[in-house]
Amino acid sequence: MDIQITPAKLYGAVTPPPSKSMAHRLIIAAALADGVSTLENIVPSQDIEATLRCMTVLGARWEAPKPGTIRVHGIGRGHTFVDLPRFDCGESGSTLRFLIPIALAVAGGGVFTGHGRLMERPQGPYADLFREQGISWEQRDGVLTVQGRLSPGEYLLPGNVSSQFFTGLLFALPLLDAPSAVLSSTEIESREYITMTMEAMRQAGISVAEKPGLRGFEVLPAAYCPFAGAVEADWSQAAFWYAANFLGSPVEIQGLNPLSAQGDLAVASLYWRLARPGDREIDVSGCPDLLPPLAVMAAVRQGTVRFVHAARLRLKESDRLQTTAAMLQALGGTVEEGADSLTVQGQPQLLGGTVDGANDHRIVMAAAVAATACAGSVTVLGAEAVHKSYPDFFTVYQALGGAFHVL
Repeated sequence: MDIQITPAKLYGAVTPPPSKSMAHRLIIAAALADGVSTLENIVPSQDIEATLRCMTVLGARWEAPKPGTIRVHGIGRGHTFVDLPRFDCGESGSTLRFLIPIALAVAGGGVFTGHGRLMERPQGPYADLFREQGISWEQRDGVLTVQGRLSPGEYLLPGNVSSQFFTGLLFALPLLDAPSAVLSSTEIESREYITMTMEAMRQAGISVAEKPGLRGFEVLPAAYCPFAGAVEADWSQAAFWYAANFLGSPVEIQGLNPLSAQGDLAVASLYWRLARPGDREIDVSGCPDLLPPLAVMAAVRQGTVRFVHAARLRLKESDRLQTTAAMLQALGGTVEEGADSLTVQGQPQLLGGTVDGANDHRIVMAAAVAATACAGSVTVLGAEAVHKSYPDFFTVYQALGGAFHVL
């Protein structure tokens, strides 16, 4: 779907959708429990549907008694498998990386497939760890097959690749019959996502202890228990409405938890850093998903902003350093792309133009918000990419006064 947006200010109140990151985690914790859990404020998106689909393959069941609520019937410890289960992870990196160690612990492995760039995203930390344990690891033609049993013990991971590897192991290790530990060989980036994992596990009765003085976590054998939980609003999606505000649209953002463990809560303070004129350097290692909306803010202010420690953004749904730069350049912005950085030179106004959405939901939403303050119209190619995380984005955008039509 290609759309053409006519510049118009947005007005009104908006509640961001539920946190996709926390929804993944609560669904997995509920699916591993022995009993029925009730989860509130679950809004289907392609990524969430991928996790539900994969946990169903592991033996969980779920139903939606009313919109926004699901009941998850967990697998407990009783499910057995004759053949390796097959998991279609869609385009969800979280689903794939969370499920690999869980499948090893529950089913002795699995066959994993995906769409878009998913199967190109690096899995090296897992491959190295599991091969050391004698677990078979084979990836060819976009299909990953892992087979073997996860063993208790110490797991050493690099902390500067992705916190998703830590989360996958933390979910899986309580299912084993002896204590284990997950250690990091470096400082852990995006640590807040691990905090979110520990919170979801805590709701299911699993306690994860941080090892004193070490970059790591200790996990004891334990059974996941059913629970009732609710997903809070998503700070990463709220960032696009913060950007709209920054560009002059008086949008009131409601329903956010100011004490959230979500790392993207950082947008609230970064908004004010960018609101003051002058040059800035912003480290996005702990909040990489914020780069597209922050870059839009940086494009229409006085001063230059350099976003650093951003190399991991090259491994998202698109090479997000390149596609963020291309998006702003297409709209008349001045951007310089570095190996692990993005430098945006502010100017009074963007011009408009045609943006390739790059099959990346965050690029599409950033372009749509940027369009509200452009001098001319903005065409966004592949706008349907928002279905990955925020299916109602353009419905909300239009309700706030956004003006667009489908080409």
